[in-house]
Amino acid sequence: MVLKGRCHKFGDNINTDYIISGKYKFKTLDMNELAKHLMEDIEPEFYKKVKRGDFIVAGSNFGCGSSREQAPLVIKYAGIPGVIAKSFARIFYRNGINNGLLLIEGDTEKIENGDEIEVYPLEGIIKNITKNIEIKTTKIPDFLMNIIKEGDVISYLKKYKRFIIGD
Repeated sequence: MVLKGRCHKFGDNINTDYIISGKYKFKTLDMNELAKHLMEDIEPEFYKKVKRGDFIVAGSNFGCGSSREQAPLVIKYAGIPGVIAKSFARIFYRNGINNGLLLIEGDTEKIENGDEIEVYPLEGIIKNITKNIEIKTTKIPDFLMNIIKEGDVISYLKKYKRFIIGD
């Protein structure tokens, strides 16, 4: 599994209100519509710049704040396969994995806005093509990767009827 895309970099403590503003939370349940407002409080034109396959890259504590499940969903619905951050807020991490969003923890200091990267989540490696460097990341446990591969935790459970920890 290899994913390739361009990076959109943000800083530390990106909370769920920055990911999707609370003012939209009750206006619609249409995730495609909500995705148009992704990160707009930080970068108003973000949705127009992001392309399918691009990555969000951030510092520490990405997804802090409320346990808003819409936050990882709007990222996924915007066509972003994953977020790479130094660390994630615990509830965001679980919500992201449960909704099939790839979340990778690693040192993001050597990744800049606009860099092209290749992500090897099974190996725990990011290749920054722009800078010609390799970055080691925390490897995602196989059982969590299997949820992501199936699309989300519901699809996984429908297929396997239980959690399978080992292969």
